[in-house]
Amino acid sequence: MKIAVGSRNPVKVKAVENIFSRLYGIVEVEGVAAHSGVPAQPFGEETVTGAINRAKGAFAPQKFDYGVGIEAGLFKVGDIMIDIQYCAIYDGSWLTLGCGSGFEYPSIVLDEVTSGKEVGDVMSAVSGIENLGEKEGAIGFLSRGMLTRMRLTEQSVFMALIPRLNPQLYGH
Repeated sequence: MKIAVGSRNPVKVKAVENIFSRLYGIVEVEGVAAHSGVPAQPFGEETVTGAINRAKGAFAPQKFDYGVGIEAGLFKVGDIMIDIQYCAIYDGSWLTLGCGSGFEYPSIVLDEVTSGKEVGDVMSAVSGIENLGEKEGAIGFLSRGMLTRMRLTEQSVFMALIPRLNPQLYGH
């Protein structure tokens, strides 16, 4: 099985490899450049659109069995902004979606993000860890290592695979 991840971020590529290999055995996973078609810092539905665009952009039927897109964004819930990561998996005809658990950022981060900066850049500055998003991620820093970006990404990938593990229940 060959899978293209619509990103070259090593955390996203490895998370896809981890989950697909646990479920299906030996897999080949490759990170490819795929545009999200949404702002660098997506909000709300833009997040889901970005994941879908990345999955479809990564999919190449002669080369890959699946295209996978992963996108994190901020969702407004009342007065709170929750970071939720979505995963889309596309095989040329069937698109499935899933998301990981969400969490709240501190106001010092949100103030800068809502004025136009990206969460990753702000969190790297706050944490003092360069390229935080390619390492433990904001969630790793904020949770004191209890949940890493890898594990959070794996959650979203696994949730997007749920319909594929039960195709008869989903009409496929």
